[in-house]
Amino acid sequence: MSSQTLTYAGGAEEIIARWMKRRTPFHMDDESFDLTQDFAPLRASLLPESAAEPQGERGTFALKSSMIAREFSGLSELAFLNARLIALLRRDEPPAGAAPLFRRLWAEESPHLLTQLDLRWQVSSAMTFADHGTIGSEQALGASLKVLFGLIKLYEFERLFTGLAPEEPHRFGKRSPAPMPLAMDQYSLNNGGLDLALLAPLYLQAEQAPVLKPLALSLLDALNAEDGTIFRRLAIMKQRRASARNAEAKSR
Repeated sequence: MSSQTLTYAGGAEEIIARWMKRRTPFHMDDESFDLTQDFAPLRASLLPESAAEPQGERGTFALKSSMIAREFSGLSELAFLNARLIALLRRDEPPAGAAPLFRRLWAEESPHLLTQLDLRWQVSSAMTFADHGTIGSEQALGASLKVLFGLIKLYEFERLFTGLAPEEPHRFGKRSPAPMPLAMDQYSLNNGGLDLALLAPLYLQAEQAPVLKPLALSLLDALNAEDGTIFRRLAIMKQRRASARNAEAKSR
């Protein structure tokens, strides 16, 4: 018997089982979604505060909707619809019309939605395309964005325990001599290109997924502008390393 310590002791079976527990279908109370729904009235109407009053019992979509409504008071009913569809599509056995309505929403209303949704809901929307976009370019781009932003969230959360602010790069003198996990080579601050290899294909994939493209570019532009991620910190460290090398070369 192996004495190896596993992060997830039960391996794939445990991982999948724990994930599936989070996908239990909502009780719908016969609620359905019309694929031909007119979006104009929802775009023009703001969600009232009363929508956040608790409705329904535990496990019902009515209760989940009222919980989501707390974040959308004063925003458009169309943005609220997008959030409700995402909640449904994260669970097993969503109503038949939910996925096509979600995609139609982004095909027709992305300019409006991008003015209404904060970055967290934009990320959630992009992730939903991984499972419910059209097979091919949309699902591929959605899956790539899901992995990218999911890992950024995990890494940046864990990094907070170092006591460093997100925008504060590590200092060179404090690097551990320990080997990288999974027998990986270290990233080169002099000429490493892994960051570009991760990001550049996403821009190219977006050109092949016109429905998802505006949302994808909004997220990638926000990532580029954010000063508190691993990408910005590595860029600063690269600049500092290059400046140090140039200064050393001039002093010779």
